[in-house]
Amino acid sequence: MFTIGDFARYGRVSPRMLRHYDAIGLLRPDRTDPATGYRLYGAAQLARLNRIIALKDLGFTLQQVGAVLDEQVGPEELRGMLRLRRAELAEAAAAATARLARVEARLRSIESEGHMPADDVVIKTVPAVRVAELTGTAASYQPEDIGPVIGPLYERLFPLLEGAGVRPTGPGIARYEDEPGGGGIVVHAGVTVSGPVGAVGDTGVRVVELPPFEAATIVHRGAMDDVLPAAHTLARWLEANGYRSTGYAREVNLECPPDREQWVTELQEPVAKV
Repeated sequence: MFTIGDFARYGRVSPRMLRHYDAIGLLRPDRTDPATGYRLYGAAQLARLNRIIALKDLGFTLQQVGAVLDEQVGPEELRGMLRLRRAELAEAAAAATARLARVEARLRSIESEGHMPADDVVIKTVPAVRVAELTGTAASYQPEDIGPVIGPLYERLFPLLEGAGVRPTGPGIARYEDEPGGGGIVVHAGVTVSGPVGAVGDTGVRVVELPPFEAATIVHRGAMDDVLPAAHTLARWLEANGYRSTGYAREVNLECPPDREQWVTELQEPVAKV
């Protein structure tokens, strides 16, 4: 028989944790010394302790662990629990990856402070263009809020256009504006077309004519989650060269290979001379 200290050491847990498992009925000692009240454990109980540790490591609650060990959960239900846990872990990993990308973008932005290559920014007149677009609303203009809205819009847009017999004739164009009477951002996910202005059947897609405008432009290479350094370079250039922004930057997708890190996007920010 092992004392609680020895059993905890072999099982790589703390005595406090063993006392908790005893209190909730998950792992009771083999016997308790009636004279001293000391808990005593048998070597065979290490197998149950190992299963508890393994199931906890998978993210199951102690209540779920107890049900599995006491065979209150059948094989099919256990498989379902494991599939659900796998989906939760995948979602958490994706969220962590997105947060890491935002941290890296912030770091690049901070590290680039004071570095403002003038040849990166070009002032030009953007001609009028006709686009077919779907519209949604994002909570803010931050990449972490824009991405989950604009991605699904584009995923819907192209199949709808194909079904309606409308073929893109140029790059994708995303544009933004403040939500009327609210704190959100209206997101327009569009692509250049040559069709007539108006609704595209009952698809929810509209073809609109965007007027020409004066823009300060910069080319961003990489995923749009990492666009902040380019946007900050553009903002610093405007301030240093006597321009002011008159709206949100338009995003023109020049190259969109499957690897988002290889994307090439031109930011077109409407400007006026101060």
